[in-house]
Amino acid sequence: MADNSDLLPHIERLKAARVLCVGDVMLDHYIFGQVERVSPEAPIPVLWIEREMKTLGGAGNVLRNLRALGAAASFISVVGNDEAGREIGRLVEAQDGTEAHVLVQPQRTTTVKTRYVAGSQQLLRADRESAIPLDPYIREDLLRLARELVADHSVVVVSDYAKGVLTEGVALEIIRAARDAGARVIVDPKGGDHIRYRGANLVKPNRRELAHATGMPVATDSEIIAASRALIERCGFNAVLASLGAEGSVLVSADGMTNVQRAEIREVFDVSGAGDTVVAVVAAALAVGVDLSDAARLGNIAAGIVVSKMGTAVAYAGELTAALNGRDSYSADKVVPRSHALGLIARWRRQGLKIGFTNGCFDLLHPGHVALLGQAKGACDRLIVGLNSDASIARLKGPRRPIQNETERAAVLATLAAVDLIVVFQEDTPMELIRDIRPQLLVKGEDYQLDEVVGVDFVKQTGGEVLLAKIDPDYNRTATIARLAS
Repeated sequence: MADNSDLLPHIERLKAARVLCVGDVMLDHYIFGQVERVSPEAPIPVLWIEREMKTLGGAGNVLRNLRALGAAASFISVVGNDEAGREIGRLVEAQDGTEAHVLVQPQRTTTVKTRYVAGSQQLLRADRESAIPLDPYIREDLLRLARELVADHSVVVVSDYAKGVLTEGVALEIIRAARDAGARVIVDPKGGDHIRYRGANLVKPNRRELAHATGMPVATDSEIIAASRALIERCGFNAVLASLGAEGSVLVSADGMTNVQRAEIREVFDVSGAGDTVVAVVAAALAVGVDLSDAARLGNIAAGIVVSKMGTAVAYAGELTAALNGRDSYSADKVVPRSHALGLIARWRRQGLKIGFTNGCFDLLHPGHVALLGQAKGACDRLIVGLNSDASIARLKGPRRPIQNETERAAVLATLAAVDLIVVFQEDTPMELIRDIRPQLLVKGEDYQLDEVVGVDFVKQTGGEVLLAKIDPDYNRTATIARLAS
């Protein structure tokens, strides 16, 4: 395994990055389930649907990856006046730290990619899209926004998925505006006509795109280097970063530098969106002054993280730190968003690990809590704790609760070896979280009756078990607070 520990100081610096991302956004829709029989109507599997997930794809996934690194971002794209477009608007707004401009073109169909997944196997992808060029007034609005915003960003990402946002000279206009403002431009290209990106500092084609753009063979590293040099000479790029997915990357610059990086991956599960991750990491790194070679190395490591996840995934700063330290990513940061948790849990399932779940407020951690968590961890391989948010506790317990805020409560829980993952939930009960996680073990204290435990029916129906852990009646939250009050 290559020693990349010299890159560690860069991770914290990424939070200071500001990147402008312009391009084709889409909605990635995942429908997860199980297949237990073949349809009597045709020789096709019958998918029993368990859950669905919608997330940002295309340029939106670049945005998600920038925010996962802690970088600030501005975002410009176009959607249709339809439900998918409105969903994208909501998802972009949810990316805190983002200045978002999602323009609406009425006659446009928002791109949606729907993937049907059974267990870990993708059965079918169904696309709904329109790649029509922008209306003249939308085109002018987009370019005006890009020219205004580029002055505040040192790096601009042009994310082209050939859905019409960047066609008919739009990409070239954005690149010119960026270069005039002194910003560097990274292009994630599409199609064979790369001359429309001339003036870009870096283009990041994948192997197939590089072959399409040059008409040259790209089977070996030497062939990839030769094709990249031809592309640089033809289009005037400063560098080409050929992204090879699970295999790594090859960086070739106009000054003759070449750098071949192999991805270090424990398990390749899904290469969807790996290129978006590379672009985001390289852009953030360049924005804070990391040199191109080191930025490409960071991007390669991040790609190795996301291809071991399900679906359009992101690489978090904590995961990069863990990878550079040679640790499993889950140990880097136990307090994670729900979407991140589900990716980790899916990986643990594929490794044959038993997933346990418990939940609570954990307002004042006491020996009773420690005993419960210890018993829970003793009955499973990975223990996930659902932690009530401050808002949900206030609704359930009154305005004077919690005593400690959710950040403090999560930080204390994270110090316990029994706890593998912590997910804060906003709802009054953890039922939605339990449905998403599908634990094989559900744990509560024996002071609950079985019919009082939220999720017990669902866990049993999905083949799981319920454990009522033994607790000391002298140790409970209410008694502890009462003693403090007295």
